[in-house]
Amino acid sequence: MKTFLAQIFAKYIVQKDKKWINNPVSTQEKILLDLIDRAKNTTFGKDHHFDQIKSYEDFKRLVPVQDYEGLRKYFDQVVEGKVDVLWPGKPIYLAKTSGTTSGTKYIPLSKESIPYHINSARNALLHYVNETGNANFLKGKMIFLQGSPILEEKKGLKFGRLSGIVAHYVPKYLQTNRMPSWETNCIEEWETKVDEVVRETIPENMTLISGIPPWLIMYFERLLKVSGKENIQNLFPELQLMVTGGVNYEPYREKVNQLIGRNIDCIQTYPASEGFIAYQDTQKKEDLLLLLNNGMFYEFIPVDEFHQDAPTRISIKDVEIGKDYVLIMNTNAGLWGYNIGDTVRFTSINPYRIVVSGRIKHFTSAFGEHVIAHEVEHALQKTLEIHKASVSEFTVAPQVNPVDGLPYHEWFVEFENYPNDLAEFAKELDLQMQKQNVYYQDLITGNILRNLVLTTVKKDAFQEYMKSIGKLGGQNKVPRLANDRSIADEFYVLNLTDKHN
Repeated sequence: MKTFLAQIFAKYIVQKDKKWINNPVSTQEKILLDLIDRAKNTTFGKDHHFDQIKSYEDFKRLVPVQDYEGLRKYFDQVVEGKVDVLWPGKPIYLAKTSGTTSGTKYIPLSKESIPYHINSARNALLHYVNETGNANFLKGKMIFLQGSPILEEKKGLKFGRLSGIVAHYVPKYLQTNRMPSWETNCIEEWETKVDEVVRETIPENMTLISGIPPWLIMYFERLLKVSGKENIQNLFPELQLMVTGGVNYEPYREKVNQLIGRNIDCIQTYPASEGFIAYQDTQKKEDLLLLLNNGMFYEFIPVDEFHQDAPTRISIKDVEIGKDYVLIMNTNAGLWGYNIGDTVRFTSINPYRIVVSGRIKHFTSAFGEHVIAHEVEHALQKTLEIHKASVSEFTVAPQVNPVDGLPYHEWFVEFENYPNDLAEFAKELDLQMQKQNVYYQDLITGNILRNLVLTTVKKDAFQEYMKSIGKLGGQNKVPRLANDRSIADEFYVLNLTDKHN
């Protein structure tokens, strides 16, 4: 009955979505004016003359682009329990996130925004059901591993991780299938939690597994160690679908499929505390459908202009395919001109589809090259294909002051399957990087930089590093890129490099 009803409901949702997919610009313009009208009597709305805003041009003139620090005085008032600050009334939750410069951040979730977080996750699955006709995963057990659902309460507000908050909204029809148990989800210590998840799920018929790719790999490896099975397919023969988010799945796909023992369908998603932004709506493409009818108005600033005094600031109608933009959000939870720190690249404008290309704060540009995550991921993926190798994880950092020779980019790579020739692999990787970033190529050919240096690291080195800084598990992930040696030096301090060097 579940599978039959899911197929009917999936068809309805897909048809409903086509209305805004076919009218993207007018949908976004309507959302902006609706957001402005609803928030015009808030403290922020009065401070920024929302009553004078009649168009996007008015909005840009009156509302600046800001990050968490720029809006902190308003967030602090919200945390203190004041009403009508950024959005009418009080938020029903504050999602706790960790920032590199702001410490713990508190992102408001309103009664208007919460349904979009829940329904978007549901709709991602329904688009899959509609396209493939497969709803059999509903018959078995499904993991939705989240942060602890235990919430703090202060001054009439509930605080918690977004994943813990949404745990309270799992639909009743999925409750009987849901894994792990509530008690296990409440465990804070990550390795203990994974051990309990393994214990609970080994005897079950798992059909859907959801998590960020590094967690999936850690979970699968623990399963195989405990069960003694050759691969996950032998343990969970009915496993049909994975749902991932948080990082680009492509660098992990081969490793995950290897652990499973076969290729498996995967839905990539782009959820954030600020809003559910995009999901993969078809198995025929790897890019994500930008959700333009989710109570959020998006703006975009070209990455190469972001640090200028007056960068170009555009709406959806003016974006270009293949260009990297800093994503700016305005939401029905009260975020205004808010820079969430992510960069996106459009792969299509009919419909609007994106890939997450990196973090505006995560880049390598010691010499003005401004290498971003999408470039290093693509270069590595091409090189792995050529050399028939696979990796578990990697990160890149500059070496500005080497003991001898020219400066270089140093790649720390945890191989799953090593290439036959590491030197040739490094040479090919450097060539692929030059294809991805013309500024990097100019620095190499101009003898400002020498070719990259490949430093291999021990198995589980990245897990050890994350554990050493107290950020193992959950939604925590190692940055693909850094503009300093803070991460790189720790790999040497912790003795995580291996004998292949």
